[in-house]
Amino acid sequence: MPTMLPDLPPPLVDAAVSAALLEDLGGAGDITSAATIPVGAVAEAVIVARREGVLAGLPLARAAFRLMSPDLAFEALAGDGARLSPGTAVARIAGPARPLLSAERVALNFLGHLSGVASATARFAGSIAHTRARITCTRKTTPGLRAFEKYAVKCGGGSNHRYGLDDAVLIKDNHIAVCGSVAEAIRRAKAFAGHLVRVEVEVDTLDQLREALTERPDVVLLDNMAPDTLREAVEITAGRAVLEASGRITLETAAAIAETGVDFLSSGWITHSAPVLDLGLDIVIR
Repeated sequence: MPTMLPDLPPPLVDAAVSAALLEDLGGAGDITSAATIPVGAVAEAVIVARREGVLAGLPLARAAFRLMSPDLAFEALAGDGARLSPGTAVARIAGPARPLLSAERVALNFLGHLSGVASATARFAGSIAHTRARITCTRKTTPGLRAFEKYAVKCGGGSNHRYGLDDAVLIKDNHIAVCGSVAEAIRRAKAFAGHLVRVEVEVDTLDQLREALTERPDVVLLDNMAPDTLREAVEITAGRAVLEASGRITLETAAAIAETGVDFLSSGWITHSAPVLDLGLDIVIR
């Protein structure tokens, strides 16, 4: 489990979970539970992992049950970042049966998706653990869920790239095309940005890398370069900038890329294409 995870601000959590509950409840509410469950019925349930993986998203699951009914008691039996085996109990919920069942799918949707992101990140992190490189996410996230998906990346042992367009400069190939050159784009960015804003530039070739280094960017993104080229880029840079490898990195290629000496491997896959981790909610029969 990661030693330190960022806090998810409660207003951010409640806003996302409330929107998801409203989407699911529609205009008439949970008509199945209303039709089949007596008003005063109570129940106890456990959320259980069906597959091996890494847990993420407990604050959102807890909020789903709390927002449906303050009388639902939610007990976490594992923490975000925990390694799960099939059959691991993640949480216990007890209280009014109707709201418990109404919140079930929203809670599991958040838990399954975010645990899937954490699990995918953990697999990448494990594949490069013998190197000094780290796996990092990108802005290729689900609209509205970026903060949570980046939190899940941390749960899986990865690191976070910029959160949006406003917290770091990343000069991409299209910026360079409009601006005219790598060096000129960096010069303009450094003149514009405050001293606390990091400047990163994307390069496609070693010649562009050499040009970029003359302007001393903080980070250079090496896009779609083969391991031999990446190794040469590390030698050319000689510690003058942080190096980030990017472009169709897979679990099969991650180790060879990390072994070149780059500092980070950035992957959009861990957020936009990670498979959901299967978790289920089971009613406890006494």
